[in-house]
Amino acid sequence: MLPAFTLVLAFAGTVLAQGPGSGGPTPSTPAAEVPLDGGASLLLAGGVAYGLKRLRDRRKKA
Repeated sequence: MLPAFTLVLAFAGTVLAQGPGSGGPTPSTPAAEVPLDGGASLLLAGGVAYGLKRLRDRRKKA
C-alpha cells in the first residue's frame, strides 16, 4: 500500500489531464446544448409501462 501511495505522489505533478492553454472552451463561447426531448420521453414512457406491469403482477398474486 505504501509503495503505491509513494508512486502516486511522485507522479502527481507530472500527470495532468490538460496542460495550460490546451485549447479548451473559453468563457465567451456558449455551452453546447443537448437535446433531451426524445430520450427523456422514451425513458419516462418505459418507466410508466414498467410500473403498470409491476402493479398488474402484484394484483394477480393477491
